[in-house]
This record gives sequence, structure tokens and C-alpha cells, in this order.
Amino acid sequence: MPPPLVPGTLIKRYKRFLADVELDCGRVVTAHCANTGAMTGCAEPGFRVWLSYHSDPSRKLAYSWQLAEDFAGNLIGINTLRANQLVREALEEGRIGALSAYRHIRPEVRYGEQRSRIDLLLRESGLPDCYVEIKSVTLLNKEQGFFPDAVTERGRKHLQELMQVLKAGHRAVLLFCVQHTGITSVRVAEHIDAKYAALLAEARRQGLEILVFGCQISPEKMLLNQSLDFVV
Repeated sequence: MPPPLVPGTLIKRYKRFLADVELDCGRVVTAHCANTGAMTGCAEPGFRVWLSYHSDPSRKLAYSWQLAEDFAGNLIGINTLRANQLVREALEEGRIGALSAYRHIRPEVRYGEQRSRIDLLLRESGLPDCYVEIKSVTLLNKEQGFFPDAVTERGRKHLQELMQVLKAGHRAVLLFCVQHTGITSVRVAEHIDAKYAALLAEARRQGLEILVFGCQISPEKMLLNQSLDFVV
């Protein structure tokens, strides 16, 4: 059981990877932010936040930013790396029906002409290999989530690789992990990255499957547990 998260108040996020936080005890610490995105609406000064503490002396920063609560009371998973963990846990426990037939899960497998790493490769005897790319969604606008939250050349590269997977006769899945309790559906952010939106539409025509799942979020636990709609 991991130690409980440490509560505080966000002072500011800066240089993408850093956040200054005033802990409830009054001490100010600098925490690592494992989120390179724009974090629009997720990092406002004054937000209630929760940090994990790491006692490893080799770490440059002892604290890592995990959760935030916006002024509307929505809880947000800040650590994008948690998305892969949440999806894998759900797969292992059979909570993603469309993928529940696969029993063998391999993370970070190299594939494709551009030598990308697929987040999860699923295998099962008698079934086509299934390549699962996972994206964390936290950009909210009127209960709807949007991806991406910034122009993403990396995301376009992943779509191109997944289309090659489809041509080879395998399954390809883009799974949006919604780490924001205020989001009830997801759509592509064409107004942010029109090229990504066009490429995603082409990938869907070629057979790319899109799954969207929301999470139960609290300072004590995160659980990927509910299917949400993808809005075209």
C-alpha cells in the first residue's frame, strides 16, 4: 500500500516539469510535474493539490504532483504516466469488455517503421495482435473533454504507425483515459490541431477503434471504471 498523498495548495507551475506548492503545514516545496502538456484548466494558482512523497535520496525532487481539484470541485489526475497503469490494471481485471479476450499484455513494445513504442501489445491465441495506444485526457470545456490540448507531432506519428498496423492485419486501438471527473465525453480537438483531427478521421476509416474510459478519482484511489462516449 503506497503512503497517503500529501495535500497542499498550488502556487504555480513553471518550466513544464516543476510546480511550487504550499503544503497544509505551511511549508513550500517544489514538486516534479510528470505532464508535458499545456495543462489548460488543470494548473491554476490556488487549486487544491495532492503530492506523492519519495524518500529515495537519489531523487532530485522528493515530491511529485499527482492530483488537483479545480474551483468547480472536479478532481484531475495530473500524472499522465498513471494513464497506462490505470488501463493495464483494468485490462488485467477484465474491466474493458472490448479487450477482455486478451490475456497476454506486453508494455512498451517497439513497432513500426518509425520504431515507436506501443503502450500495450495484447496477444491471445486465435486472435489478431492488438496494439493499444493510450492518451490521457484532462482538457475540459462544458463537460466535454478534448484531445490533444496542444499541437502534437508525436500523436500524429502514433496514428500513422497504427494505420500501418491495420494494413498488416492486426487490431489497433486508441484508448482515451479521462483523468478528470468533470468530463463526460471526449472529442478530437480540431480547433487545436486540425492535422491530428484529419489524420484521426482517416485512421478511423481504415479501422482504428476508439475507446474512452473515465476514472473514479480521490486522494486515496484512482480506478478506470466507466465507459464514456467519443463524439464525432
